[in-house]
Amino acid sequence: MVSDTFMQDVQIQASLFEPITLAQMDGVKLMDRMDVKYLIPLALLSDILREAQPYYKILEIEDHRLCNYKTLYYDTDDLALYKAHQNGLLNRYKVRARNYVESSLSFFEIKHKNNKGRTKKTRIRQPEITDFLEESSADFLQKTTQNIIPESLKGILWVNYQRITLVSKVGPERLTIDLNLTFEFEEQQKVYAAMVIAEVKQEKLGQSPFIDLMRKYRLKQGGISKYCFGIISLYHQIKQNKFKKHLRRVSKILAHHDHLATTNLTTSY
Repeated sequence: MVSDTFMQDVQIQASLFEPITLAQMDGVKLMDRMDVKYLIPLALLSDILREAQPYYKILEIEDHRLCNYKTLYYDTDDLALYKAHQNGLLNRYKVRARNYVESSLSFFEIKHKNNKGRTKKTRIRQPEITDFLEESSADFLQKTTQNIIPESLKGILWVNYQRITLVSKVGPERLTIDLNLTFEFEEQQKVYAAMVIAEVKQEKLGQSPFIDLMRKYRLKQGGISKYCFGIISLYHQIKQNKFKKHLRRVSKILAHHDHLATTNLTTSY
């Protein structure tokens, strides 16, 4: 498959970065941050990574540079947390449990987006991911948010992917690049193998070699929450007016990938 070829190219470029360990990343956790997202055709990613190598190190865990993440998002029966985003409410939350596969760690995590556009993530360790909140997670949620009833939440969407994490060599900047994005719930599944979601994370958005690369490749800022994207992908009757422009961008990125893939096949013969 053409996507397999592009993934091989990505793995080759990832292998050429200078590595950094989890312990060495302690200074750039950026749990309270500003961030900006980009949607990237998979067919462009190896070129982008090649140009990024002088400026970033890559996270390596147990010899893995593409690390697997498995995440269960929680919401109410009527998807109140999703609707808060769809309705444009400020001071909104996402609640999830995440398994960092290569490091064998699981966390219960709360993400809060405030009215100034800052994202704050808090979390606690938990032994495994459960469909409903266990007691320690419920207590943590209640103390952290004060307005979400833990008993009202249940696992509503699995979001799985492979992640490349890059760390700036010169400043407090972290960059995540998510590939093979897969949404699952019960018998439903949707895979986006041809599209990559990149996110630049800084204490305060400023100069970034990666943002400069995005300008060079004419890729515009703006992405979609993976949780909201997954809900739209699997819950077809849900209101999604706020995300129509994002869905148009997804369609353009997928079409761009297909064009590049076709060109690549043509020039290979």
